[in-house]
Amino acid sequence: MLRLTTKGQYGVRAMFEIARGYPDTPVSIKEISERQDVSTAYLIQILNRLKKSGIIKSVKGPGGGYLLSKSPEQTSIAEILNELEGPFAITSCLGPGGGCERIERCVTHLLWKALGQQIESFLKTITLRNLLSGDLNILKTNFN
Repeated sequence: MLRLTTKGQYGVRAMFEIARGYPDTPVSIKEISERQDVSTAYLIQILNRLKKSGIIKSVKGPGGGYLLSKSPEQTSIAEILNELEGPFAITSCLGPGGGCERIERCVTHLLWKALGQQIESFLKTITLRNLLSGDLNILKTNFN
């Protein structure tokens, strides 16, 4: 079964909360933690990684918190997940450390590779703006 880790799941939820403050209202870790029921210690790890990648920025001092580095329309779910989960590889042979000895004669290698590419392409079409507006008609379009 394909599964995202909690890091990816909570990261998207945290980014949703940060996007709610766009463009100029910083969102604190405490606010994110309370709204999304995620521990602050875990959020710190996730948000530090997103900050290091440049997806978000922090504002220090009273009233500080986190802001998006670019607009919600320009921030895809794929970008967030790629930073937190790594490259889209649904099997270990497709991952960065791959090295499967059967690639040349594997009957499913191309299948798994194509599936991973489809997932990544789909997630690139969903932005934080879609989540903020509740406009997930794109999901219906892709799955009907």
